[in-house]
Amino acid sequence: MSWAFAALGLSTVLAAPGVAHAIANGTPVADGEYQFSTKLTMTSIPRADGTVYDSACSGALVAPQWIITAGHCFHDTSGNRVSGPVPYSTTATVGRTDMTATTGYIVDVTEVRQASRHDVALAKLATPITDIAPLPVSSSSPQTGAVLRMTGWGATSSVNPTPATHLQTGQFKISRVAGTSVMVVGYAPAPDTSACLWDSGAPYFMENADGTQTLVSVESDGPACPHSREETTSRVDRIADWIQQTAGATVVAAGGRGSHGR
Repeated sequence: MSWAFAALGLSTVLAAPGVAHAIANGTPVADGEYQFSTKLTMTSIPRADGTVYDSACSGALVAPQWIITAGHCFHDTSGNRVSGPVPYSTTATVGRTDMTATTGYIVDVTEVRQASRHDVALAKLATPITDIAPLPVSSSSPQTGAVLRMTGWGATSSVNPTPATHLQTGQFKISRVAGTSVMVVGYAPAPDTSACLWDSGAPYFMENADGTQTLVSVESDGPACPHSREETTSRVDRIADWIQQTAGATVVAAGGRGSHGR
């Protein structure tokens, strides 16, 4: 099932046109780790027939007032990606690993900016989050064979899926780089560790030797989970300047120093 369409709806239980869970065959994230990880919750999304449904996507804080996610998470009734005022009520939950907890923040999203030719969007928060470190953005070309980590709020299976209530993580290996995409396959804890529904927009990042992380790509599209085939993620190095100029994000080159946009 294509995430580009499956992510448009929650589950069949909610009568939406798709289904899914959090990372399949991943592991729960310990409290306090990867606090930049974000769950986007959308409500009353309009359909062409006048009905509405709810959905969700994953993402990451890349600047105090900006979340990066998949472009297809924000669309019109025909499924076309949209920029401008948020097209339906959306909140961002940031700095929380368990949805039953009260830690972190829940902030309204007010605006969306779509990247050209990439399935990537930047979502603006109503108020900035100043005590959680944003995830720096890589400006270096991804390398085949590199191991990335992903965190997401998606489902754990495409069979009778339900939204995750605890942030999940897993590791992935870059199988190839193709145009605007980084193709990845499951690596750990299992070869079929894979993204699932509602993981759209989830960050794939390098874990650096100094303990920092660097964003490489975001979840875009893949088969029903769990699976051991390739997953399509949207690379960020080619749009790092746009991310910096739009959000004021920190951009990092491999072996270089970070820089901030205005």
